[in-house]
Parts: sequence; C-alpha cells; structure tokens
Amino acid sequence: MQWVNTVKVAWKAIFTNKSRSLLTMLGVIIGVGSVILLTSIGTGIQKFIEQQFEDLGVNTIVVYPFQIFSESGGFQNGDDRLGEIAGQQFSEREVQDIARLSSQIVAVMPESSQRSDVAWRNTSEVGTIVGTSEEYEIVRNTKAEKGRFFTEQEAKSGQRVAVLGNTIAEEVFGDVDPVNKDVRIGETTFTVVGVAEKKGGGFGGPGFDRYVMIPLDAYFRMFDTRDVNSMSIKVRSKEDINDVISLVENYLEEESNRDADDFDVFDQTEILNTINQILGVLTLGLGGIAAISLVVGGIGIMNIMLVSVTERTREIGLRKALGATPNQILFQFLIESSLLSFIGGAIGVGLAALLSMALVVFADFPSAITLDAIALAFGVSFVVGIVFGVAPARKASRLSPIEALRSE
Repeated sequence: MQWVNTVKVAWKAIFTNKSRSLLTMLGVIIGVGSVILLTSIGTGIQKFIEQQFEDLGVNTIVVYPFQIFSESGGFQNGDDRLGEIAGQQFSEREVQDIARLSSQIVAVMPESSQRSDVAWRNTSEVGTIVGTSEEYEIVRNTKAEKGRFFTEQEAKSGQRVAVLGNTIAEEVFGDVDPVNKDVRIGETTFTVVGVAEKKGGGFGGPGFDRYVMIPLDAYFRMFDTRDVNSMSIKVRSKEDINDVISLVENYLEEESNRDADDFDVFDQTEILNTINQILGVLTLGLGGIAAISLVVGGIGIMNIMLVSVTERTREIGLRKALGATPNQILFQFLIESSLLSFIGGAIGVGLAALLSMALVVFADFPSAITLDAIALAFGVSFVVGIVFGVAPARKASRLSPIEALRSE
C-alpha cells in the first residue's frame, strides 16, 4: 500500500501551507466555475426559448412572403430581405384559400403589423399594432387575462376593438382596468375589450407583451393597406405538419404563381433548432474563453510546485536515501499537483452551483447545471493538474540524494 502513504504525504504537504495552496488553486477555481456557470446559463437560455415556443402554441406552421433561412441553414441577413419584402405580401384571398385546403388545418391566422403610439388620457407609449383575426387566440395559444378577445363578428365587420398586450396595458393604464376604456391608436379611437396574458419573448422583434391586437379590416382602414405580412397555421397534430407544409407550398406555387424563392413555409421547430445551434456555438465559444483560466491556473500550479521542489530538496534527498525510488518521488509530486487541481475544481463546481441556484431563485432564470458540464470541468482540471505537474515532479525525481542532503 505504498501509494496510499504517498497520497497521505501529498495531502499533508498541501494542508501544511493552506494559504499558498488556496492561492494556487484560485485559477482552477475561477476556470472551472466559469465554464460550468456559462454552460448552465446557455442551457437555461435554451430551456427558456423552448418554453416560449411551447407557450406560443404547438403544431404551428409559419408562412412568410420571403425567405427566412439562408442556404447555409441560419437566419437570412435582414438587409438581404428588404428588397424581397416589397410587393410580395399575401392577400386576404390567399389566407382564405389556405384555410380551406385541408381538414388537417384547425385555423389560419393572418398578421400585419406596424408601430404606432398608444395613448390614454395624458399617457402615451409606442406599441406594435397587429392586425389579425379572432383565430389569434387559438393559434398563439394566448388567453385573455382581463376581458376577452374580439369575436369573429367583430373581426369580419372590422370593428374598432383592441386587445392589449400585458406590458403595454400596464404602461398606458397603470393600475386602472383598461377593459371597456377607449384608447387612441395613432389618430383612431379603439375600445379595449381585453388584456392578453403575459407571454414575453419576441425572438429578435418586439415583445409579444407590447402587441396591440385589432381586427385585420380595422388595421387595413387605419394604415390604408390590404397587405398581409405573414400567416400562422394551426394543424391538428405533429403528424400533419409535413402534409400541410406541402399543401401550402403547392398552393402558393401553382395557384398564386409565386416562385419557391419568394416565400418560406416552416414549422416552429425549424426556428427553434436554428436558435439552439447558434446558442450551442455561442456557449461553446464562451466556455472556451473561460477555459483559458484553467490554463492560467495550471501554470500557477506548476510554478508553486517548482518552488515546493526547491524548498523540500532535503526532504527529497532523505526519502531517496531511505530507499524511495525516482518513480515514487515522481508519483508523490504528481499526486500533489493533481490534488490541488481536483480540490480547486470541486470548489469551482460548488461556487458555480450556488450562483446558478441564485439565478433560479432571485432572477427566475432557468439556469441548469448538467452532469456533462461537471464531468468535463472536473476532467479538464484533473488533466491540467497532471500536465502542469509533470515538470516539477520530474525535477524532483531526478535529484541526486547526496546533493539534495547537502542542500541548505
């Protein structure tokens, strides 16, 4: 059990100089903690976005009159889309035709939007005015927190009724209940019939809680347009998604005479997968930057271990004189450097776990530490301890016992 005694000696050497050992481990603590925390934040962001998509409704297909995705699979540059958008909007007839394509389609929600002032009495805020149909509630999986959504009759007749997003309602009306109050949108007065539940998000655009939903015909009259910016289609089940996508694509190409490059039809999982790919690369990059701290920590361990070899020259000489082999001396110093790195890694994991819990408790952010991240951080820190401990250990193992004993 010679190796057990070697571990005990290494352990004692570390705790003999507690302050120096702690300072030596600091780089590893920061490195491991940073890697795990950044990874947990990245995982939390992915969970948050997935939840946002679920909240917005499952089994949903989105149709745009331009290409959303580039040939490489990512999102197309906004500047590249500007020329495509003009003159390629959808018409009401296309929305109605698509709604009748198949019994697999539950609802089709047209959507057009512009920004405008939303005012009540002396309070005015800028919101996103969304012209849509009564299907918004079904397709977007959104309920009214106060009041109700506008009805099919109100939508078809283009009545001047509005459903406010949660945030815009709070900013404009404060503590006053907006339901049945008149609100000015631009220069037009609308009656508030409801306030939507809080949804958050926006995915690069305005947050859904700043939306003001009004009937599409009322939107057309207000902004002097007949264009529909996009459509969202609710289908019966996930199994129907591909069939409906094919039907919509065929209709737009054959009946509407649109080129395949002039529109995009996709389900929300495509956006989610693209966003997750981007977040995965970003998290990996940030984790790599944080991992530089581990290298710095490893250099610190190597420096301290070299100092330790110098300070303990007589001890090494005495052990060799009593029969310790060069391999045993090498093993002892490798164990010391590995223990320093391992203990530092454990402290880093503990600190990262505390910070991650703090994000969950105090910021309501779904930060989550994965076992893979812990295993990776521990593994890297352990390897760092061995790699940067080799030079000091070899130096110690090669000392001549006679010269070591003569050392002052």
